[in-house]
Parts: sequence; structure tokens; C-alpha cells
Amino acid sequence: MTIPVALCRISTYELKSIRKSVDMLLETIKCRIPRNTKVLVKPNLLTPKKALATTHPIVVRAVCEYFLDRGAQVTVGDSPAFGTAKKVANANGLTEALNGLRAEIINLGLPIKIRLACGISIGISQKALDKDLIVNVAKLKAHSQLRVTAAVKNFFGCVVGFRKALVHCRYGDRSNLFESLLIEVMQALPETVNLIDGVDIMQRTGPVDGDPFGLSLLGVSSNPVAMDTALYNILRLHPYSVPLWLESQKRGLPGAHIHELSYPSAQPEDFDITGLTLPLILKPVKFYPVRFLKGRLKSMFNRV
Repeated sequence: MTIPVALCRISTYELKSIRKSVDMLLETIKCRIPRNTKVLVKPNLLTPKKALATTHPIVVRAVCEYFLDRGAQVTVGDSPAFGTAKKVANANGLTEALNGLRAEIINLGLPIKIRLACGISIGISQKALDKDLIVNVAKLKAHSQLRVTAAVKNFFGCVVGFRKALVHCRYGDRSNLFESLLIEVMQALPETVNLIDGVDIMQRTGPVDGDPFGLSLLGVSSNPVAMDTALYNILRLHPYSVPLWLESQKRGLPGAHIHELSYPSAQPEDFDITGLTLPLILKPVKFYPVRFLKGRLKSMFNRV
């Protein structure tokens, strides 16, 4: 049996159009939840400095509306490496976009120490672990360390705060250890539904300082690995050029091979990538000590 990945073409962030597309995609994969399901909507809130690095606020609102309309208890959360989720949300327009909805923006704190199979102990937010469902609303972006990132990488935001920076420093250049950690963080979390904001994506470099490219895509799957594999297919990539994809295949994860997927709506060939550029040479993401300490002080000040 194949894993469905629902795709649609949309070139605007106008709320009515986005809401219609989000509803259609989630219905296509038969997303059903009981009333009072505790749902964490998990966007990418990486930085307050560049909106392109974050999930578009209108996409997040449309997702929240879908689950609120079905009786879910919805919170919106992330744990930026520096600063807070609310600070990023204020800067990128998410706070304004969610105005009037019963969807509180929270910082994913309260780390629970979990020892992963790769041998690394990591602090994952209890606020994520306690949910019935995580709706993973990721941004499709170029990434200087992993070439491109989407659903699987976005779960890294459930690791609490500055610990992400430490992981990048310690393990970012050690063979496949970083990819293993990302996969095992994903596996430690509750059930997920995965939606990709690929309307305007980040190209050339990333995850912060890239340029916009209009891919005009929204995608949904219950399987984050399958969702990413579909995107790699659309971008005409090969497993050996995408470290996280290669590691997923080595582990035999469901959805890591193109032949395992089905497309009940739009097809991969419906998306035009003419002119898209991705990083040619991969390099570790570096966090410098002075910047790290400055960020920690800012983060503590913001919590006072």
C-alpha cells in the first residue's frame, strides 16, 4: 500500500484561497480527529529577522481554523534557538494573523531529557510530548548543511531553546550523526500530520539568508518522511545529494523511497522549478561562542 501525499498549486497567501486549499488537502488524506483532541500546531519560527525563514502566518491561521472547527484544543508553539516564539510571532505577523482565534502562542519549554538511539541525550519539550497530535507546519527551505529541509527537520523545534545551537556546534560536522538525531527526535514525538508551506520557498542558501522562489505549492501527508521524499522528487534531487533523505533510506523508514508514494491530487511534474538554485557545497551550520552567549542573555532577559 502506498503512502498518500496530497499536493496543490497555489500562488497566493490570500486567506480564503489558502484556507480552501488547506481544507482540501487535509480532507484528501482523510484527516479525522475526535473532539477535544489536544493539538500542537508547530510552525517554523526560526528568527524574527527574516519572514521568509518562517512559516507564513496565513498558512498557520488556516491550519488552526481547520482544527478548531473540528473541536480541537489548539496551541501554536515552537522553541527558537534564540529568543522566544512570541517574539518571532510578533515580528513575522503571526500574532496578528491569529487574532480572534482560540489558539495561544507558546514557547516549547520544560525540557524532558531523552536518550536517543544514536547515543545523544536531548531535551524535548514536555509541551510537545503531552499533545495528542502535532500538526507540523513546515517551511520548505534551502539549507547550507542539509541542502534542503522541510517536514522532518521542523520537528527539531521541539528541542528546547539553546540546546539546538549546542547540537549544531557539537554534531553538525560529524558524519551522519546530525541526520540520525533529527530522525530520532521525530520518532520520539506523538502522532503527526505534516503540511508544507511551499508557496514562496527559500533558495540559494539557508536556513535564514536565502532568496525567495515561487514554487506555488502546498502539501500534506500523515508521514513526514513521505512528505519530504515527495518534495525531493519535485526538486529533482537524488538521495546522495540530500543527507537526511539518504539517512532515511539507510534506516528503511516508510516513505523514504519515491515508489512508496501516491499522489491523489496534483502530481510532482505540475510544479515548475526552472531557475531554482540550491546550495552546491554543504557545510556545517556554525554557532559562534560570542553570538551564542549574547543570544542566551537575550533569551533570559525576554523571559523576565
